[in-house]
Amino acid sequence: MENTNWIQIKATTDVKNSDKLIAVMSMISNSLQIEDYSDLEDRILDGVYGDLIDESVLNADKTIVSVSAYVPADKPATDHTAYIQERLEALGVEAKIELISLCEEDWADSWKQYYKPIKIGQRLVVVPMWEKYDAQNGEIIVKMDPGMAFGTGTHETTRLCATLLEKYVDSESVMLDVGCGSGILAICASKLGAKKCYAYDIDPVAVRVARENVKDNDVSNIDCEVSDLLKGVKEQKYDVITANIVADIIIRMLPDISRFMHEKTTLVVSGIIDERCEDVYKSINENNFKITEEIHENGWCAISLMKK
Repeated sequence: MENTNWIQIKATTDVKNSDKLIAVMSMISNSLQIEDYSDLEDRILDGVYGDLIDESVLNADKTIVSVSAYVPADKPATDHTAYIQERLEALGVEAKIELISLCEEDWADSWKQYYKPIKIGQRLVVVPMWEKYDAQNGEIIVKMDPGMAFGTGTHETTRLCATLLEKYVDSESVMLDVGCGSGILAICASKLGAKKCYAYDIDPVAVRVARENVKDNDVSNIDCEVSDLLKGVKEQKYDVITANIVADIIIRMLPDISRFMHEKTTLVVSGIIDERCEDVYKSINENNFKITEEIHENGWCAISLMKK
């Protein structure tokens, strides 16, 4: 099938005209891309997702908003731009309108050329679904197509978690992954020999992707469900628990997670930037946990914990 060519129609205006611009652009397409950083203040760095905000986003111009619609290239985009310009002028809105040529392949497949087999831990090798790879010297292959979910194995936090999983998972382990993304950690645990794995994520898309990856890896002992952190998690004791999220979510979760742990349960938390370690240490102590191991890579940290 041939790739589809698209035209991106991008309109940019003062942020105060955001609602008017979105209303006009929605007449072109029901699916819009909106770039508005006006709500992003420095104080958000102390909030839930501050650790993961890219510096380019923090430095973005917060006085403007850009809205993009995408139309097939075989239809005249000038008709759309003329309509947008006319409606905006009628509303008294000044905007810069750009036409950008795109190809569907750029969105769907071009990133795949950079995603290659990668070894995480001592034995685990994450292999893209479209790549061929022959396991060597006892390597354990995890096939992965992350789709729209987090977890390709290339990020430091995933590698750190997998490294610790290799040490704590055995044939008797019942494993829980909170915030599973693509399902990569549960699949790793299953292939390391875990008896049963439970994977939860707040995002239904992530859960769907995780289920597909579980099926593609031919493992049948993983349940993937939707849950807002611990709210929907099956009430039982787990032997190994992973939470590869961010520092603030981990801190929020620590007071409640002990009810899912027995005396020998290992909790692995990751997604922590080095600058937030002290905050996590404080929460660990306040909630009666002890650190059993801590590993760092490129400014990221993973910590394994047990009850005191």
